[in-house]
Amino acid sequence: MNENNSMNRAKLYQLALFPMNNGATNVYFVLILSYIAIFGSEVLGIVAVFASLMVTGMRVFDAITDPIIGALMDKTSTKFGKFRPFMVIGNAIMAVSVILLYCVTPMIPETMMWARYTAYVLLYAVWVIGYTFQTSVTRAAQPVLTNDPKQRPLFTIFNTIGSLAGMGVMQAIGPILAGDNMFGDYNAQWFAVMAPIGIVVSILLTILAIIGIAEKDNEKYFGIGGKSEAPKVSEYIQIIKANKPLQRLMVAGGGCKLAMAIGTNMTVLIMLYHCMMGNYDGLYLPMMVLGYVFAVPFFVLTVRTSQKHGQKKSLMTYVAVALICYVGVLALLLMWNPNNPNMMLSIMKDGKFSINLYTIAFILCFGIGYGAYYATADMPIPMVADCADYETYRSGKFIPGIMGTLFSLVDKLVSSLSATVVSVVLLVMCGIDYLPTKKDAFIPGMNWAVIFLFCGIPMIAWALSLWSMKGYELDGKRVKIINAVNAARKEAIAKGMSTEQAMKTITDETVSK
Repeated sequence: MNENNSMNRAKLYQLALFPMNNGATNVYFVLILSYIAIFGSEVLGIVAVFASLMVTGMRVFDAITDPIIGALMDKTSTKFGKFRPFMVIGNAIMAVSVILLYCVTPMIPETMMWARYTAYVLLYAVWVIGYTFQTSVTRAAQPVLTNDPKQRPLFTIFNTIGSLAGMGVMQAIGPILAGDNMFGDYNAQWFAVMAPIGIVVSILLTILAIIGIAEKDNEKYFGIGGKSEAPKVSEYIQIIKANKPLQRLMVAGGGCKLAMAIGTNMTVLIMLYHCMMGNYDGLYLPMMVLGYVFAVPFFVLTVRTSQKHGQKKSLMTYVAVALICYVGVLALLLMWNPNNPNMMLSIMKDGKFSINLYTIAFILCFGIGYGAYYATADMPIPMVADCADYETYRSGKFIPGIMGTLFSLVDKLVSSLSATVVSVVLLVMCGIDYLPTKKDAFIPGMNWAVIFLFCGIPMIAWALSLWSMKGYELDGKRVKIINAVNAARKEAIAKGMSTEQAMKTITDETVSK
């Protein structure tokens, strides 16, 4: 069979614009998951441990909403398509809930703490529903965007652009607005300003993503054709059991996401750059920029490796690079000595450029390691499309909603787990039940908390990802065969063959002849 007949290729503008959907939701990844615990503790006066546990506890609620929304998406068919309605509805729900959360709840009097707690939990629950609506589309629409093994890896590059336009903008603006000459250290006014900024950025990115997926959000790109009913929610467990590649990708993707979520957690970075190194304003933004600079060549390398050897090889290679480099970061943090300026990070001092060998070594180890894992953090997203194609190959069902929400469930579970992990580690290692900000000084145990959170957990997560990917069967060669079989079955069904007969008679062997 001609390989070109099995290819559904995307135009360049489609490849570039659709990943903006991930950028749109990453705005809220920063706005909510990075700051909601701080908001609850510092602005509403809610106990920090409760705020952190609530973030994780809400993922139990996600465990219910994810499969329901996934099944709903697979059954959806409108003039506006299958995916675009979920993008619009999800973004609208998040915008409204965030405005109410960050701008209205602080108006509740301190004498009515029960109302603050109630609004805090309920508005977060509403936001979770909107987040699930929109994030699930990023993964679910991958199979219809393109199935070309040379195009799918490009998602990571365009996704980075979207993330910089979303997450990067929010990460850069946040500390600036928190400056002493601006709105102050993450107070009510800061949240009231950040919320509308984030909402506008997210809406603009969502509009671009809708333009990118519009042409492909069409039934002719859905599966192999024929009648294929979406499975019931109760059948999810059977799908996971049967789809072995999805199992392994969920573990690997969860490991990569956990490493990113904890390694970039705002509380962890405040403890590292402010409490330990004593210069948050002079270190946070420069180190963030350096991380992005180091990431650029790795995005090129990951794409080239994926196109030549498959996405499995690329993910394993660069996660291993991150793991090795963070051994050096770990060693440097163990050498930290607040009484010796040569054993502390230093880039700017008294308004002048000031750097030492310790800082150079840290920049190299951190920069290369961060660049490698940042380039692979979202690589599992286009790999979900391979798992969805495999499910169509295995069962004949086109169920991108289920595949996307199963994966996003793990994604959100581990990212929200980061807030609870940070709070528990601080309680155990430092004996504090609050989240440190720039107004807090170093206390004994913080260095060990940083070492465990900034290095230890990410390294364990990467090791788990490597172990999981070792048995992942969807390498470059296997994906091409699956695409060819699916295309042959689709062609046969279009000519009148039943789905059951096509599944039975058209196999790897018949296509390769």
